[in-house]
Amino acid sequence: MNSSLLNGWNTFYTRSVLSWLKMPEQAAVSLSFKNYSSGAALHEALIGRFEENAEQIIPGLRSYDGGYACLTVHWYGTETMVESAEIDGELMLLITPLKQEMKPMTLLIEGVVLWNGSGTVCRDGEALCFRVPNGDISIWTDGESVEEYHAGCTGPYLSVKLNRPVAVSSGKRRTAAELRPLLDAAREKVAADAARFGDVAEAYTAMKTCLAWDTVYEPENKQLCSPVSRLWSISWGGYVLFCWDTYFSAMMAIPESEELACANAAAITAELTESGFVPNFGAAGDNKSRDRSQPPVGSLAVREIYRRYRNRDFVCSLFDKLLCWNRWFAEHRMLENGQLCWGSDPFQPRAGRYWETHDIDCTRGAALESGLDNSPMYDDVPFDKKRHLMCLADVGLTGLYLADCENLADLARIAGRNEVVPELLDRAALCKKGLSELWDEKFGMFCNKRTDTGEFSYRISPTNFYALFSDMVTTEQASRMMKEHFYNPEEFWGEYIIPTIARNDPAYPDQDYWRGRIWAPTNFLAYLAMRKQGLQKECADLAQKSKELLLKEWREHGHVHENYNGTTGEGCDRGNSDKFYHWGGLLALIALIDAGYLEGPEQPLDECNSACHE
Repeated sequence: MNSSLLNGWNTFYTRSVLSWLKMPEQAAVSLSFKNYSSGAALHEALIGRFEENAEQIIPGLRSYDGGYACLTVHWYGTETMVESAEIDGELMLLITPLKQEMKPMTLLIEGVVLWNGSGTVCRDGEALCFRVPNGDISIWTDGESVEEYHAGCTGPYLSVKLNRPVAVSSGKRRTAAELRPLLDAAREKVAADAARFGDVAEAYTAMKTCLAWDTVYEPENKQLCSPVSRLWSISWGGYVLFCWDTYFSAMMAIPESEELACANAAAITAELTESGFVPNFGAAGDNKSRDRSQPPVGSLAVREIYRRYRNRDFVCSLFDKLLCWNRWFAEHRMLENGQLCWGSDPFQPRAGRYWETHDIDCTRGAALESGLDNSPMYDDVPFDKKRHLMCLADVGLTGLYLADCENLADLARIAGRNEVVPELLDRAALCKKGLSELWDEKFGMFCNKRTDTGEFSYRISPTNFYALFSDMVTTEQASRMMKEHFYNPEEFWGEYIIPTIARNDPAYPDQDYWRGRIWAPTNFLAYLAMRKQGLQKECADLAQKSKELLLKEWREHGHVHENYNGTTGEGCDRGNSDKFYHWGGLLALIALIDAGYLEGPEQPLDECNSACHE
């Protein structure tokens, strides 16, 4: 699958969305602009920058496979549309100036063979010529050539006036007029792929566009993967994969790309630590969070990939690592009564990196394991240094872990590992019993509970709804949770939902990260838990509002945000809300499931047993 993805031209170079990488040759064609009003040259274009005078990129339609991509670059008063397509193995680029300054920019077309790949590139008259093992590649343009010595390029390049639409193509020279109908046909195909999702087509396009632009080639492990954004990967030294984020990216690829879904699930599972858990993060240079994991949603992702594509070999390839991770949670995070607590374990640093020496074996580290880094739920909660656990039995973790046990039991049957099914179901049953003890009858909610004092915590978030993953939740309990909390405007209901702390919590006005903002993953998991209980109206309401939240900033700015303001629905109001963070697309995935375009994970896998005997 990796080989099929890494074949041909695509925008897989992390440092610029204006670079087209030919794989497996590792030959890159990169576009840059020389702006004469500022004297600056734009060499590394990225989506989502906040800095003053930084390029602002509005992404358009695109496919996963490089068949078509479109974006518009706003920079120093100019606007430029860039379209690309791969047709019959050849790269086609059309660069169209939409708004110019007094002196039109110069378009720079640079060639390089990346990551010490075999081959060379040189300028040969009017073309760039790659000499690579699989055959020569020539890059041509129909632009008017100009000499621009102060381009800032470090390799061979072509420079042409950007005073009209300019064509760039491999193989032979093509004109802008020749490319226009080819690009139109490629764009129409992508639009038709989205149109099959009816009323959810626009939201699906936002999700797919973000995930596709965030997908890159990671040379250290020679893999294709989808980090949360390119900006994050660069700041982490090359690449970074966060745990639940990457499993969610696998799920978002399910409607259209088995290869990308499998690649992402495999990439993050491969980060398994020596201690036997999938870490909070795995980054370049063996940089991992060896003290903590993150929400256990890997079996959910793999189960749903199997449901769609019935690839038993894929399940078998990941099963042992997922089982190891599940057992690690039981050994390191589960209390005797079946409830689980977030934690952070001490370990020996390897390189003296920041996250090897900061917030280890403490409440802050445990909060980072939850994925809800600065959630008010964990304010002032003490830490048990003997067990390396936060002193809080967590409803959300307990609900997710029991779901992990049940999903993994399904995967065990698929993989022909029936001997571990009783072990998994026994742990799920223990978790259900533990969850039932977290019900507060007076408050009408499953609540986190201090393990040192035995007191309930009434600082609630969407994670409290994860208790609904248990089939031991009664109809009356589910009804009270919805009526008294979900639809309560003092807590979670509103124009935009679900805020990550109740609106009447003292921390809600902070609107800083997990302190009151709306996050797609908590909406998504709460939605799946509600579906498990058959709460159709509640699910429909959450799906509709999730879609509307996503489309607000998508329509205005082309953004898919990391998180959104709980009151206004804005994403750009906070500089720490990444503008192009792929898991924002989960808001669309909720709508796709609710509209019936994907099966809901609560439905059984009817072919589990028969698959074992294929």
